[in-house]
Amino acid sequence: MTKDNLILFDTTLRDGQQTQGVDFSVKDKTDISKALDDLGLDYIEGGWPGANPTDTKFFESKPNFNHSNFTAFGMTKRSGRSANNDPQLRALLDSYSNSICLVGKTWDYHVDVALGITLEENIQAIKESVEAVIENGKESLLDCEHFFDGFKSNPDFALRCIETSINAGSRWVVLCDTNGGTLPDEVFEIVKKVTDRFPGDKIGIHCHNDTENAVANSLAAIDAGARQLQGTINGLGERCGNANLISIIPTFLLKNRYSEKFNISVSREKLKDLKKVSRLVDDILNRHPNNHQAYVGDNAFAHKGGLHVSAVMKESQTYEHVHPELVGNIRKILVSNQAGKSNLLSRLSSIGMEIKNDDKRIIKLLDIVKNKEFEGYSYDGAGASFELLARKVLEGTPDFFSVNSYQVTIGSDKKKKKDTFSEAQIELDVEGRKIVSKGSGNGPINALDKALRKDLGLFNEYLRDLVLVDYKVRILDGGTEAITRVVIESSDKDIDSWFTVGVSPNIVEASFQALMDSINYKLIKEGAPIKKSD
Repeated sequence: MTKDNLILFDTTLRDGQQTQGVDFSVKDKTDISKALDDLGLDYIEGGWPGANPTDTKFFESKPNFNHSNFTAFGMTKRSGRSANNDPQLRALLDSYSNSICLVGKTWDYHVDVALGITLEENIQAIKESVEAVIENGKESLLDCEHFFDGFKSNPDFALRCIETSINAGSRWVVLCDTNGGTLPDEVFEIVKKVTDRFPGDKIGIHCHNDTENAVANSLAAIDAGARQLQGTINGLGERCGNANLISIIPTFLLKNRYSEKFNISVSREKLKDLKKVSRLVDDILNRHPNNHQAYVGDNAFAHKGGLHVSAVMKESQTYEHVHPELVGNIRKILVSNQAGKSNLLSRLSSIGMEIKNDDKRIIKLLDIVKNKEFEGYSYDGAGASFELLARKVLEGTPDFFSVNSYQVTIGSDKKKKKDTFSEAQIELDVEGRKIVSKGSGNGPINALDKALRKDLGLFNEYLRDLVLVDYKVRILDGGTEAITRVVIESSDKDIDSWFTVGVSPNIVEASFQALMDSINYKLIKEGAPIKKSD
């Protein structure tokens, strides 16, 4: 059976930049485009040269891509002037791009109201703009703006826009659900009517996510015969975002319905880099990754219920639709008050602790976990604290050092021009040596952290790159005596991160528990020597 080629068109650097709070620099665009090219995408839309300084600068030279077609985006020419005398179109033609994706009006309402011209003038603008792109030696694409609304309003006009573009030489005509309001059954029906009239290998789909259907709508369009698909990394885009290529690409490669019918430019081997590409974009935007994102999220293959874990451990695919390693992810077994022995055994195995199924210590550990979660602890999101607890229960592992006492002072001193200050003093026992350390910081937890790590003797060298990344507080019960849960995320030079938890009616005590766990986990991770028991 001969497979059809399915073309992947990434619009992250243009559509993604429409996201609130996103403002790519030239370097950001360069780094992302290199990652997309390495992944193997067919087209990378770099932006709109002439529209802003960043995009103009980005298109002053052609990237050295190995796979991707470098594409500029812009409007068809304005009515009443020639293509060569339209400044914004001229900027596209002069850019160092392989292709130009023109956006054209295909909804008669917009032609009447937004452009204020006749339908024939709009048709002529599409024709002359496409011809100008071809004459300048570039490949032409047309984004049919608000196509689905336009088709419902005036199908004859919407189809004439497609016909005009194809006859003028466009390689692709892309049907855009610009406001994201079309549903999958409508997309299928309308795209099928288009592909019944025009070759499917000339038709693309571009969906927005305003009804949470961008991925479903994209797949519906492919099922109806479209052969190009546009989307963004992590679903970035204006308002609710665009179709998420991170979800779509593995679906095409790993689901038989599509993999048996289509060839795509991303290989199974490169699919393993999918999570890295997703994280790259998050890192550039300084955003916390979506842990529940399909395929690549940290919790995409996380199992909490004991029954589920039992099935997974027996190599059953019942609770995982694909193997996580195929998309560069890993399976995660969570430990909580819903856990069974299977959860614990699997989680322990993942950290190198092989315990037999009939070991009575497992029941003891399970009881402790459930009791602690009843008190307010949550280990499914604090794996490092769980590992420390497990090592104490199963191996009798002591702490590296002990804290005899600590004190935190918070106040203000107008005479010294200090609106607020936080100071901490800690008395430690390290290898039989009593150490008293003081620290001041931006808040009580920062002060405690500085005091604690000021002098830990032989352990200092293991903690130099330890960084507290995030700090979250949750009040579990209301009132002035409420139970507080604190979760701390820590990281180091290896770009590893881990989570620890503390629970107490006192927020400082809860924070200190999580902080101590973070330091002890780091010392275990680095192989620091554990003090000998007396």
